[in-house]
Amino acid sequence: MTTTTASAPPASGAGSLKGQLGTYIGLAVVLLGMIGLFGSLSEYFLTVETFVTIANEIPALAVMAVGMTFVLIIAGIDLSVGSVLALSAAVAAAAILQWHLPVPLAALLGLATGLICGAITGAVSVAWRLPSFIVSLGMLEAVRGGAYLVTDSRTQYVGDAISGLAAPWIGGISAAFVLAVVLVIVGQLVLSRTVFGRYVVGIGTNEEAMRLAGIDPRPIRIVVFAVTGLLAGLAGLMQSARLEAADPNSGVGIELQVIAAVVIGGTSLMGGRGSVVNTFFGVLIIAVLEAGLAQVGASEPSKRIITGAVIVVAVIIDTLRQRRADRRLA
Repeated sequence: MTTTTASAPPASGAGSLKGQLGTYIGLAVVLLGMIGLFGSLSEYFLTVETFVTIANEIPALAVMAVGMTFVLIIAGIDLSVGSVLALSAAVAAAAILQWHLPVPLAALLGLATGLICGAITGAVSVAWRLPSFIVSLGMLEAVRGGAYLVTDSRTQYVGDAISGLAAPWIGGISAAFVLAVVLVIVGQLVLSRTVFGRYVVGIGTNEEAMRLAGIDPRPIRIVVFAVTGLLAGLAGLMQSARLEAADPNSGVGIELQVIAAVVIGGTSLMGGRGSVVNTFFGVLIIAVLEAGLAQVGASEPSKRIITGAVIVVAVIIDTLRQRRADRRLA
């Protein structure tokens, strides 16, 4: 009797190092091109203040995008991250203002809230073999309701209790941004240099093959969703630190921005391929696009149309690139 061992695919799921480098360069060119375009359209865009503002506004989006990259790689999706952000921030605010707990303990409660929400999404999806799209859609509504209950449907002002995350640190850059960059690096290392990362890619590439190789994908799926919830909880703390308040309406629609950043970074919606570093490029592209459109005076409807068009173009380019790669392998 022979024993089958898991032959894990490359953790990037994208092929050769040359292909990955080409993707990095392509995204960097797009980002620099957008910076140059908006710099020519607005005399105020190419300033230190603009880039510091962008850097300090993206940490919440960036840390959630790290988790969403893993979710999409396993061919899942999590629509509840915006609501989890709001509930986690609300729990932390309630712990400080109503329960009079120390700030570190309140922050841990906020993070635990995100972790539990993500674990529930993953466990329900796995236990009943339901599409994560449907489960997380239900969680989106339920968790948002929880945020309203905890805050009594009112913004909770926490003042400077947790403002240290958003405080200027290096050249005006906040600690939250530095933490987000560290998490991007850690996420990429986990994805590309660990057995867990290889299993994640393997599940997204061919889950049945992983089962036949003796690897149970269920606990891995639950862990991925749980970590994504934890990161959404951290994003809630980051946003509360920046705004000095916990708003039950915060994070509405941010899940679409998170998914857009991951897709723009080249992670496949079909699973099995993605890069956390590329996702961070996607976050920067969205942030620069929004800041640039705001500075040139684009209306809100126009900004939505342009952002949506950029996402569609990114998906089309990614699809064409994947088809070309498949033809080379055939």
